[in-house]
Amino acid sequence: MTTPENAPPDESIKRLLPWLVAVAFFMQSLDTTILNTAVPAIAQAMDVTPLSVKSVLASYTLSLAVFIPVSGWMADRFGTRRVFAAAIGLFCVGSLLCGLSTSIEMLVACRVVQGAGGAMMMPVGRMTLARTFGKADLVRAMSFVAIPALIGPMVGPVAGGAIVHWLHWSVVFFVNIPVGIVGLYFIRRYLPDYREDKTHPLDVLGLILFGGGIALLSYVLEVFGDNSLSRGEILGLLAVAALLLAGYGIRASLTAFPLLDLALFRIRTFRSAVNGGFFTRLGLGGIPFLFPLLYQVGLGFSPIQSGLLVLPQAIASIGLKTFMPAILARLGYRNVLVFNTIVVGLLIMSFAKVGAETPIWRIVLQAFVLGFFTSMQYTSMNTLVYADVSGPQTSGASTIAATGQQLAISFGVAGASLIAALFVPTGLHTHAATMIYGVQQAFLILGVMTVLSSVVFMELKRDDGNDISRHDSAPSHETHD
Repeated sequence: MTTPENAPPDESIKRLLPWLVAVAFFMQSLDTTILNTAVPAIAQAMDVTPLSVKSVLASYTLSLAVFIPVSGWMADRFGTRRVFAAAIGLFCVGSLLCGLSTSIEMLVACRVVQGAGGAMMMPVGRMTLARTFGKADLVRAMSFVAIPALIGPMVGPVAGGAIVHWLHWSVVFFVNIPVGIVGLYFIRRYLPDYREDKTHPLDVLGLILFGGGIALLSYVLEVFGDNSLSRGEILGLLAVAALLLAGYGIRASLTAFPLLDLALFRIRTFRSAVNGGFFTRLGLGGIPFLFPLLYQVGLGFSPIQSGLLVLPQAIASIGLKTFMPAILARLGYRNVLVFNTIVVGLLIMSFAKVGAETPIWRIVLQAFVLGFFTSMQYTSMNTLVYADVSGPQTSGASTIAATGQQLAISFGVAGASLIAALFVPTGLHTHAATMIYGVQQAFLILGVMTVLSSVVFMELKRDDGNDISRHDSAPSHETHD
């Protein structure tokens, strides 16, 4: 519910709200894409291999997954405005510390701090949108939010390339700070302040079990293949991670107020959106890490050229947002998600054909088409989460969805790096032909994984999500199994 001094926002605030939320989405997307372009430069400056920089990317998304679970509780307890503002502030402090880092270990640690702030941005922003806009207007609102947010992927690769070429890699982190300061001003002044009158105690034990489990699991994925741990040690860590996560499952079923309300998975639309989104993002999550390795290390392009080759993907993503409500209204969630997931997987696999002889126009065309269908995938999955959840369930749904999303991205980066490393011998990380081959194999495997994830969306019924998509189909009111 809202606090007494913050009644439902008027139309002027509703028009401004998507732009306020987009500030956070812009910062996160800019940070990720601008950093991907700088991966080779960071590796050279810190005297490590490019594939080793995966820890810088994975530590951030892992930090998001660990800290996101508490974001819903914090928003209910302290209010969306205060938590959202604090998140942006912490994100900016983490960005500053990252830019001042002098070693790969220090950079990884500062990325964890940055991720702690970023963890609260996405779920609290989506929660605010879901509570402000009715279900019939949610697709349009979230599509609109994604347009400014997608400016990040457009600006990021080119800006990252220019910064690395003419300035210093640390500057890629400093660009977040002025954006965050501007966002803080408007958020503190205009963001609606939703909170609950009474909040339950934080499930600290659940946070320890769940956070510890996914942290260990992600760590094993990161070091697997590096020969830094024996097979027995890896199996031991996997066993501990499984026990911690199983312990959380038991804890969640026994406590009245679990950290993550797993009962939401009884709702078919929520279950499909979260589970399907997780497996789909396993494939898509590793793509931004692979592109700079292919373009810069493999094909020999400069950082600026590498950034420009990613630009068509972002342009296509923005172009689709205007048509997304009409596409969902015409086809419905089930048809869009099943068909589109298969297409996205095939498009990822098509990049396995990109090599030294591939003409630039074909790379540009492939990136543009991939951006179009990827944007459709994300918007559909992100909005389906709220199709059948009630108002009081909104914060829990946002928290679980955001946790699964960031876990998938973290595992996707680690998995993509692992697959590429299996085909690239340690001493040949700077060898162009070998890197191209390794990245191509990674594209093939990630594409197959994405195609297979379409099976999850087949459990949806034709009329699932109709209140949001406005799709006209035979009436049915079944939403639970």
